[in-house]
Amino acid sequence: MADYSGPVEELAHQIATNRPRLDLSADYYEATYRLQAIGLAVPPEMRALTAHIGWPRMYLDSLEERLDIEGFRLGQDTGAVDRLSDWWQANSLDEESGLAHLDAFIYGRSYVTVAAPSDEDEPGVPVIRVESPVSMLAETDPRTRRVTRALRLYRSSDQTWATLYLPDRTVPMTLRRDRWEVDGPVVEHRLGIVPVVPLLNRERLSDRHGRSEITPEIRSLTDAASRIMMDMQAAAEIMAVPQRVLFGVEAEDVAGGGTPTEIMDAYLARILAFENEGGKAFQFTAAELRNFVEVLEQLAKHVASYTGLPPQYLAYNSDNPASAEAIRSSEARLVKKSERKARMFGGAWESVMRLAIRVIDGSVAPELNRLEVVWRDPSTPTFAAKADAVMKLYAGGTGIIPREQARIDMGYTLEQRDEMRRLDDADPLSRLNALVGSPADAQAADAGRFETAA
Repeated sequence: MADYSGPVEELAHQIATNRPRLDLSADYYEATYRLQAIGLAVPPEMRALTAHIGWPRMYLDSLEERLDIEGFRLGQDTGAVDRLSDWWQANSLDEESGLAHLDAFIYGRSYVTVAAPSDEDEPGVPVIRVESPVSMLAETDPRTRRVTRALRLYRSSDQTWATLYLPDRTVPMTLRRDRWEVDGPVVEHRLGIVPVVPLLNRERLSDRHGRSEITPEIRSLTDAASRIMMDMQAAAEIMAVPQRVLFGVEAEDVAGGGTPTEIMDAYLARILAFENEGGKAFQFTAAELRNFVEVLEQLAKHVASYTGLPPQYLAYNSDNPASAEAIRSSEARLVKKSERKARMFGGAWESVMRLAIRVIDGSVAPELNRLEVVWRDPSTPTFAAKADAVMKLYAGGTGIIPREQARIDMGYTLEQRDEMRRLDDADPLSRLNALVGSPADAQAADAGRFETAA
């Protein structure tokens, strides 16, 4: 039997090496990162005042919320598209795909694995799973840009398992006495390719591994905002209440019993009166916190410039409410960035579905190279505005798009469009129009005869 322990140890070591960097990105996303320099210039008593700033999560969630896959498109081959849609739903990828996109934004990459169904799975439906780079790694050939091998780790409290993905087989492994051993039957899929597809974020020609969307400038601004919030809380705790100085007054004059609670209650009272004629009181001006607010607003503007987030997302805006046109204009960069991310991830999902077909059928037809992912519009037009635009293009059947395309542009799902076609077939008026022609068809025919006569 072949020895697979060497490749497993190499890939497991790389996963462990990458883990601190990935955990740091996750800490920024979850707003749990503690500033490294917080103890150098800040007393230990103030560390509890460190604020958690959620700008990275707001940015990444805003991107992920605009990336929704509605289905697939392949010319006239509706049968192949229907089968892919069935597989998509069977693997719960409506929900899982969003998790893959979010992990790719946080860590720079995520993975999708494809396997043949087991005896416990539905026959004829491939098993498609999304995986996190925290526990999985895939190596890519820099020349062919194809995955050469991959490893997925599974851990429990007292056991560690792994799955090694190779171009011709998938090997289950387990760690026993500090040595990796084959655990179960080796799956000889003989696909010729590794059944793993990476979803890469911010990929570059010089860096094919992907980078986190939480860039160094976003991290530094988040750290700066956390420090400013801490300083503002400290100033509010110490100097937000006007400080008073009393001369010639005994403690018993302030509060009868002189207990700390009674003295504090008297100190915070609006009016203090004493019988002692020699008593005098002075009051310092309370601290002005506006400078902290202005600094936070400037930092938020820098975050908006780096990320493309609209001003209203970061809680700063003009006094007057923005109009619908102004809101759409402010979202232009975020929408364009979402479209770029959709195009980037779309190629990976197309590869996933072609790989699924290869797993089930053994080969992929050439026409499937034209497979496209259909994404929902990442912009936020009102329903009325979208309906008005689609109706103008449809124009009662005489426009530049047919009825089915109008329904697609309105965002109806495949199941909803199938139900609409069934209702159309059951409508007597629709059947009559199919026999004698609709008024729109007659209008188009008259227009054609007029042009011919002219």
